[in-house]
Amino acid sequence: MARDYLSNLAAGGRAPTGPVAARPLPMSMKEARDRGWDELDIVFVTGDAYIDHPSFAMAILGRTLEAAGFRVGIISQPDWRSCEPWKTFGRPRLFFGISAGNMDSMINHYTANKKVRNDDAYSPGGKIGLRPDRATLSYCQRAREAYKGVPVIAGGVEASLRRLAHYDYWSDKVKRSILLDSKADLVAFGMGENAIVEMAKRLDAGEDVKALRDMLGVAYTLGASESDAVPEDALRLPSFDEVTSDKVAFAEATRIIHNETNPYNARPLAQQHGTQTVVCTIPQPPISEAAMDQLYGLPYTRRPHPSYKEPIPAYEMIKNSVTIMRGCFGGCTFCSITAHQGRIIQSRSKESILGEISKMTKDKSFKGVVSDIGGPTANMYQMKCTRPEVEAVCRRQSCVHPKICKLLGVDHTPVIELMRESRNLPGIKKVLVASGIRMDLARTSPEYLKELTAHHVGGKLKVAPEHVDAGVLNKMRKPKNDDFEHFTDIFKEESQRVGKKQFIVPYFIASHPGSDVRAMIELALFLKRNGYKPDAVQDFIPAPLDIATTMYYTELDPFTKKPVYIAKAMKERKMQRALMQFFKPENYFEVREALRSVGRTDLIGDGCDGLIPSKPPQEAIRARRSDANKRFRGEYVHTIAKPGTKSGATASGEQKKGSKKKRRDRKSTGYRPDRRGAN
Repeated sequence: MARDYLSNLAAGGRAPTGPVAARPLPMSMKEARDRGWDELDIVFVTGDAYIDHPSFAMAILGRTLEAAGFRVGIISQPDWRSCEPWKTFGRPRLFFGISAGNMDSMINHYTANKKVRNDDAYSPGGKIGLRPDRATLSYCQRAREAYKGVPVIAGGVEASLRRLAHYDYWSDKVKRSILLDSKADLVAFGMGENAIVEMAKRLDAGEDVKALRDMLGVAYTLGASESDAVPEDALRLPSFDEVTSDKVAFAEATRIIHNETNPYNARPLAQQHGTQTVVCTIPQPPISEAAMDQLYGLPYTRRPHPSYKEPIPAYEMIKNSVTIMRGCFGGCTFCSITAHQGRIIQSRSKESILGEISKMTKDKSFKGVVSDIGGPTANMYQMKCTRPEVEAVCRRQSCVHPKICKLLGVDHTPVIELMRESRNLPGIKKVLVASGIRMDLARTSPEYLKELTAHHVGGKLKVAPEHVDAGVLNKMRKPKNDDFEHFTDIFKEESQRVGKKQFIVPYFIASHPGSDVRAMIELALFLKRNGYKPDAVQDFIPAPLDIATTMYYTELDPFTKKPVYIAKAMKERKMQRALMQFFKPENYFEVREALRSVGRTDLIGDGCDGLIPSKPPQEAIRARRSDANKRFRGEYVHTIAKPGTKSGATASGEQKKGSKKKRRDRKSTGYRPDRRGAN
């Protein structure tokens, strides 16, 4: 059984010196000395800007360790070209904690089409390029270089979801465990508060880092001489050599990994990597409501570190939000939340949430509007299995697909009461629900829909039906489109009843496994018939360890081993994306080509279902010509600026005027992955 290290955080460790409530964790040795600290116990290195708000991992982990009596410092977005930034606080007494940030660094840097993004929401000024690609690797290696012998423990989304052999979309290869390339001693996977406190206390007590291999929720490497140390009850996954050479073996490994995620019945996993073996212990159990209350009640400043002079986009988005729960039992195949946060919902008490909102009203900058009260799925608050003895042996991947489990408690009363009481607090003008809501669950509670529509929508309600094709929705583990249509009808009726002009903003995914051009045409027709014109569209990105990523790579469903259609060619991916925005003139030619490719020319013209006109509009012709010219000049990509230059500049911004011949011969400054001769 796992020990709960969060119930009494103050037990053990060294008491911090000086007041801590009014100031963030130190980012320099001067700030540490101002607290009376001459050395630090733990140094975190992160690819994100440090924001002392419980929505950000470094804040919640750092404050948790601080409350447990440890001295913690944060090195944010260091220059990875040298190990000098890792020496900011001197040698840490216990360990380095390494994280790429709130996102996988490759997803943070690149679009679904493998182009460099324009900005980074987790960096000051939204600047791109302040962290390296595969940041966990660089950060761990520099920590080793800075202070030999100091334990290096990796965590966060990037390390967690790459802890075993995994498909990497950006290199189009199966890569080995991140443990082997980073040389980290351990990976703490999943939500790490309990694990990080256990690590600190055991290392503080004099244990060696190798002794921590018996912990839950960690992955580690065994050398050739340690092969006998693999746990006896461990399940052997197909080896790295097998999954790189056999896609069926890769699919089978994915099936086993996802079947062993319930902490109440999971078994350890072992995967051979040449002469080494990677072992993953059983996942950490969910933390209690009391522990959740403690974590979110710590003395956060709720602001970026004062050293930042530019606004941080991610902070601006969530600064007035309140987290009420974590985890998700939806099990969507394209989403990493279930894999990282777990399938079991962990909720805060109503009193804790209301207390946090009341504290927000004391802040002079707070305008009385809570921008979001939710979590991964807002209306899963306080939901759980009604039969714990069944939950303890359950291996179901989703509690709501293909239909809602009869043992799942779907009572919305706790979240309804929370919404009512929160909006009636003194100093509160509005409490919005901007997190995702599960529409099939919401349909089970007409009262919830009434409360949501009447009081908690800021004009637009964002929902994620993701697709309309039944086959694609099944691959996604999303409910049938009937749920979305029924939900929309109720939302419109309730909005009219309360006299509010409110709209649904649906989100859809293009090029998801199972989605072909015909399926996207059906989606385009649905959008046209219902008057939806999405401003932004989302292309499927194969993220490490996701089930849909395995479908993308192997072209197989890992649970049935049946073939799955995959849109891998860039040409088709562009057509699928264009079909979601068929109404935009610049997409005319891609939409026309898509319709012709499957014989749907009946949708070209002025008919009631016509997606595009018979003749291309002038805007389409101009856009096509402009795009061709940009490609010719190498201006169709973005560049990560080198140190000392303006970040995020486009290639066009660097071009100098000259003759056409000179411009034609000039080497492009744009960054293209795998471009011959690229730096």
